Amino acid sequence: MAMSGTDPSRMREMNQLSVLWALRGTPPSTVTELSGRTGLSRPAADVLVQQLVTDGWAEVEEPGASSTVGRPARRYRFRATAGHVLGIDIGVHKILVMLCDLEGNLVQSLRRPADPQAGPDARLASVDQTIDDVLHKAGMAPADIWAVTIGVTGPVDENGRTIVSTPLPGWREADPIAHLRPRFTCPIRVENDCKLAAVAERWKGVAQDADDIVYLLAGLRTGAGLIIDGTLRRGHGGVAGEIGALKAVRWLNAPAHLSACPGVPSGAKPGDAAAWVFQAAREGDSAAKTAVQRYIRDLAVGVAALVLTLDPQIVVYGGGFSRSADLVLDPLRRELAKHCLRVPELRASTLSDESVALGALRLALDQVDTTLLGSRLAAPTAPQFS
Repeated sequence: MAMSGTDPSRMREMNQLSVLWALRGTPPSTVTELSGRTGLSRPAADVLVQQLVTDGWAEVEEPGASSTVGRPARRYRFRATAGHVLGIDIGVHKILVMLCDLEGNLVQSLRRPADPQAGPDARLASVDQTIDDVLHKAGMAPADIWAVTIGVTGPVDENGRTIVSTPLPGWREADPIAHLRPRFTCPIRVENDCKLAAVAERWKGVAQDADDIVYLLAGLRTGAGLIIDGTLRRGHGGVAGEIGALKAVRWLNAPAHLSACPGVPSGAKPGDAAAWVFQAAREGDSAAKTAVQRYIRDLAVGVAALVLTLDPQIVVYGGGFSRSADLVLDPLRRELAKHCLRVPELRASTLSDESVALGALRLALDQVDTTLLGSRLAAPTAPQFS
């Protein structure tokens, strides 16, 4: 980012940003190392990093005991605690709120069960309480938060409103951004849970080495999140990846093969029934094995359509059913081989049910990078909504 121009103050600001970005995500660095990364002279890098320390963006790491003769070079690191972001997962059965610093280090996390039949007001009240508890434990106030991202089921429009049916009762009338706006002045964003889970897999999950990813949410409902060329794809209206809406894809009814399996305990909830079937299939029960095979065949139709359209490097199998990936991935791979010109690598998610909140944290951090650290640098205070 080192540059020249006729505006000395702007050139200085851009060079200071260059030093800041050279500090982020790296071990503590000497001025000489910063000079090498930025292309700035050593004296210039020294002046700029000192100013970053003064402004609160960087801090000095005190040298520890060393056998090296002479005074060790002073090292600087990005001050990740200058700000914090929130990632929130508003699910059918839970509310999960995560708080992290500007380097993505988790500071606090709190999960609260949710009533599947709760309306928007009750669900948002639970979100409020969970946020309050997280901030209280961290010793922070809403003004200390620089960005908030919320994950919800169902596709959302550019205003954060759910635009089609969702398992959350009455949620199409909910406006989570308007609900949180009185307490947070920072940017607030709402995104679909499948899309956030895809972001999480590329950030901290099993797809960190890939730029072209299909994330498959496999559970009592089936959905997909798409990352192409390293970028989350929402589509023009926010419904990219919602291939399950096409009945011919057979995703809508695929989980029913599990709940309808002979031998499922009477009165079992759908999620418990599916877990029972997977375990019975693992133990060799013929009816359960048949039910799982039928589920996989239906699942493969939609996955094959996405693979043929996007040609991803990796398909990540996530969601609640990913706990039974040992029963699913090999048969799914064989089904895809019947339909696809090239079968991508299939990997099981390891993020459990934290993927949506983690993806929300990542998008919140990206928002900070865009609005606060993209082209202008001021003292580290929360960006204001406008």
